[in-house]
Amino acid sequence: MEVFANPDAWVALLTLTFLEIVLGIDNIIFISIVTGKLPEEKRKKATRIGLFLAMFMRIAMLFGITILIAMKAPWFSIDWGWFSGSFTGQAMVLFLGGLFLIYKSTKEIHEKVDHKGEGEKELKTSAAKSFGNVIFQILLIDLIFSVDSILTAVGMTNGIEGALYIMVTAVVISVGVMMLFAVPVGNFVNANPSIQILGLAFLILIGFMLITESMHLSHAELAGQHVGAVPKGYLYFAIAFSLAVEFLNMKMRKKNGHS
Repeated sequence: MEVFANPDAWVALLTLTFLEIVLGIDNIIFISIVTGKLPEEKRKKATRIGLFLAMFMRIAMLFGITILIAMKAPWFSIDWGWFSGSFTGQAMVLFLGGLFLIYKSTKEIHEKVDHKGEGEKELKTSAAKSFGNVIFQILLIDLIFSVDSILTAVGMTNGIEGALYIMVTAVVISVGVMMLFAVPVGNFVNANPSIQILGLAFLILIGFMLITESMHLSHAELAGQHVGAVPKGYLYFAIAFSLAVEFLNMKMRKKNGHS
């Protein structure tokens, strides 16, 4: 496929697949709580069917958002003197998506730091016992959690040729990984919560990037200065560097734990 002849596409695909998996950790944890009410022999089957159906739901949402992003005619213009711009459908999706990512990530970090486990407790009390009900709950959970991962996908691939192919490929790979490694991946991240915090911190960065991108597309001017987009290479470097440092920290903690 021509799309993958571009090195940028491979960098975007690898980074996005990793982020989709990290973002899917909460999903895996909540799904394991919901399926916990089922008999043990049905749990794996319910998880796989639920995630398989959820994958198609995510792809449908990707197509929907891609159509919105293709709307490049201005919807409305603003001129307040100190701030001006002409907002298109594409710019509005990116702007609102950026705000949502920043809000959701900040809230998640706050909950993980100050109120650990409240969401899990709520889900435990509402988890249903019937198989069909559990599948429905998995789809509902995935719908809630897929919003941030879809916005992340849009933010990271916007402007890259064949972005939709990259996003769909990343979703298929990440759901496949979730199906195969739901239990070990969940255990790994629970044992290393700093990876989850790091993933959420990346989302705040991506949120800011989406907002600057929307301003750039709207030809926005703030205090007489044109608002430029943040180059994606900066983001890829920040993510790769932070992960390298975190893996070194994990290695050191492990070493100190054994000594």
